[in-house]
Amino acid sequence: MKKLLIPFILMLVLIVSACDNHTNSQSSAEANNKERNETITYQSENGPIKVPAHPKRVVVLTSYTGDLISLGVNIVGVESWAKKSPLFKDELKDVPVVSDEDLEKIIKLKPDLIIGSNDSKNLSKLKKIAPTVTYTYNKLDYLTQHLEIGKLVNKEKEAQNWIDDFKKRANKVGNEIKAKIGENSTVTVMESYDKNMGILGDSWGRGTEVLYQALNLKMPEKVKEMTKKEGYYMISSEILPEYVGDYLVVSKYNDQDNSYQRTGLYKRIPAVKNNHVIEVDGNTFMFNDSITLDYQLKYFEKHFLK
Repeated sequence: MKKLLIPFILMLVLIVSACDNHTNSQSSAEANNKERNETITYQSENGPIKVPAHPKRVVVLTSYTGDLISLGVNIVGVESWAKKSPLFKDELKDVPVVSDEDLEKIIKLKPDLIIGSNDSKNLSKLKKIAPTVTYTYNKLDYLTQHLEIGKLVNKEKEAQNWIDDFKKRANKVGNEIKAKIGENSTVTVMESYDKNMGILGDSWGRGTEVLYQALNLKMPEKVKEMTKKEGYYMISSEILPEYVGDYLVVSKYNDQDNSYQRTGLYKRIPAVKNNHVIEVDGNTFMFNDSITLDYQLKYFEKHFLK
């Protein structure tokens, strides 16, 4: 009798265990479905829009990739400039490049949220694929923009925590830099485009938000005047010296013509003669998202204080 009882008990345990596993799997699947179907109403610049409360598959057609990565959001499609940033290389390794014209490609990615810009093409068609939220570049300041991305993906608290911490760190570094170079020292940021150059204002990526807003360093008056309308100002290399302050930050691309740096005109600029030039990689410094801003802050701290 005992010999018959033992196999029966073992069989009963296996059946109960299997039922428990099935119940747990079913509960897990139901929870996942509930989370997937849950929505929030996001107040976009174009009005309220229902978006996933926990987006799982996001396509990014504009410059907020780093903000989403830092908030732990899964990206399944991204615009081409973000793929060029070494700071996102690991996270975007297997993520395909898409544009606002790649509708078929975007459909195949099965996004549950699309983020674009106000001038993205095919917006009406993109909205039929998934909830689509757009932003106007520079309509919001760079920190408020990060907070808006946090609100959109239901991670406002995490976004605000980063903002508070960044402000604190930047204030400390800014005071240290000004103590070393002087309160009234000026900084110019420029990029070279073939034979022309762009002088950048206080909110055009390339480290400008960190330098002028977070660190509170000064901009030459002529740069401030000429960039206040568009955010940047194009000049020829011949008049570059008129716009360079005590320090010069050069956003540099290896595929651009950088021969101007070998000219006598460039070498005679006081900032160049005084070794007050800080060169940065243009692709690394391109954006003003939270990951890029953290990198820029550390970079400027190192190079101004060394």
